[in-house]
Amino acid sequence: MEKEPEKQLALDDVTEAIIGCAYVVSNVLGAGFLEKVYENALAHEIRKMGFNVQQQAGIQVIYDGVVMGDYYADLVVEGAVLVELKGRRTWTTSASPNVLTT
Repeated sequence: MEKEPEKQLALDDVTEAIIGCAYVVSNVLGAGFLEKVYENALAHEIRKMGFNVQQQAGIQVIYDGVVMGDYYADLVVEGAVLVELKGRRTWTTSASPNVLTT
């Protein structure tokens, strides 16, 4: 399913802003804090950019018309972009699947 060009552009802009905010948080806080600290800081930075952010937003997962369970996204930005934070002490190639998106 393809998105309309103007909606895709808007989501690209939101995503670009989120990535920029993540770099700010990373550069300011550095390493060593619990994931929740980074979540709160990133939500704060994204809100400063004027975006709507929900933290620990519950999402009911439905597959084939059947409720499979509940998913709690770390952040939902503008009701459209899910952000899942992962705190790691070191970066390894085994962590790569955690950052891929579709």
